Parts: sequence; structure tokens; C-alpha cells
Amino acid sequence: MERDQDTPAHTGSPTATGQETSPTTELVSHEPRPEKHPVGRRPWSARQIPAAVTALILAGAAAILLFDVARVRSGRSAAAWRRRLADELAARPLDDTFIQIGGGVIAALGLWLIILALSPGLRRQLPLRTPGPRMAAVLDRTAAELQMRDAAMRVPGVSAARVKFFQHRVAARADVRFRAPADVQADLQTALAEQLDRLALARPPHLDVRVRPRSK
Repeated sequence: MERDQDTPAHTGSPTATGQETSPTTELVSHEPRPEKHPVGRRPWSARQIPAAVTALILAGAAAILLFDVARVRSGRSAAAWRRRLADELAARPLDDTFIQIGGGVIAALGLWLIILALSPGLRRQLPLRTPGPRMAAVLDRTAAELQMRDAAMRVPGVSAARVKFFQHRVAARADVRFRAPADVQADLQTALAEQLDRLALARPPHLDVRVRPRSK
């Protein structure tokens, strides 16, 4: 007696290329890929003091001018300061010294406000590298200078060290009590470069290392 042999059923549905798709492969393919170059941004300053001063000055000037306009509308004469200001502006030419000084001051204040609006501020905080753009981490500039100074003091031959962070460079100055200054400078350059790398700054500045010999 012959027995019918059933063909085994396929558990996975074939794709267009004839290959089966694994659920694990689908999950892995849809996972977000980590960024190759971590970034770090400086947080923006609230600038409460400049904003408050600017708002108070504008509000005070607008209130004084509005009060004088309301007086004129009510039938009274304009204030003496406004009549004198109008006469001076009408009589003085554009090349007058007071007009040029006043225009320069106003232009400088406007430029200062534009720079404040376009720059993040908080220069005392150094941005650190982060794994994603939505994360922000900063390091205080004084703390970074202390860590770099401690790394410089661990170099043999260095008796005193001063480290200062600027926008694009780090200035390190060290006094050498013993050993050759060239050897101390080379070791100091290496030690400070390693410490700067451990700080994980988003934009590592350039190292400017200088040594000077000191007598005992």
C-alpha cells in the first residue's frame, strides 16, 4: 500500500528575491545609526541684564515721548526739550561733530545688540562632545585650566605652571628648575595634549606651550 507523502510547509513567506526575511534583521535595519562625529554646542545665554537694560531704556523713552504727545493733543504746548531737540536736528548739518558722535554711539549700541543676538555667549563654559545633537554638556573654563595646570605640574622639572584658555588656543607657561628646557617642553607638550584629549572638548583648541628656565 502506497502512502502519500505531503510536502513540508514553509514557515516563512518568500520575498521578491526568493529569500526569507528574519524578524531580527528587520529590527536591526530600522534602528538609528549612531553619529560618526559627536558634536557639542555651547548653550545660549539668557542675557537677562542686557535685555532688561535695553527694555527699560526703550520703555522710559517711549513713555516720556508719549506723555509729551498726549500733552500736545490736549491743547498744551510741547515740552521745551522736544522743541529744542527738533530745532537742533533741523539746524545742524550732517557733518556736525555732535551729530556724528551721536550717530556713532547709536550705531555702536546697535552693533553690540546684534552681536549679542547672534552669539551664544557663556564664554566661561566650554562645550563637551556629546553622542547626539539633543544632548548638551559643558565644562567650566576655570576647572579646565586647573586640570591642565595639575597635568603640567606632574611633569618632572616643572616648578610652576600657568594655563589660560582662549577661544582657539590654550596658552601654557611653565618654569623649569632642573632638566633641559627642551626636554621639559617636549614632555609638557605631550602631557598637556593627553590631558586636553581627556577633557573631551567639542572643539579642542590649539596648544601653545612655552617654558623658561629658573635658577634655584
